[in-house]
Amino acid sequence: MNIRTPIEYEVEQVRIPRDWSRNAVRRLLTDRAEYGGWELVRLRRYRDGTRDVWVRRKIIRVRPTL
Repeated sequence: MNIRTPIEYEVEQVRIPRDWSRNAVRRLLTDRAEYGGWELVRLRRYRDGTRDVWVRRKIIRVRPTL
């Protein structure tokens, strides 16, 4: 019996100050993706230069076997 459960995600919001360069933001997001398993969901940049970044990763739940 194959029961499909919906995929659950852990979501994190990160606020990045305006004085960070584009390369610094890229490096941060690349490291999170490579080493933490995070993927970019949304990036929002405001007029004052700050950025809000939403990243997510799958939650893997172990089910007991019978």
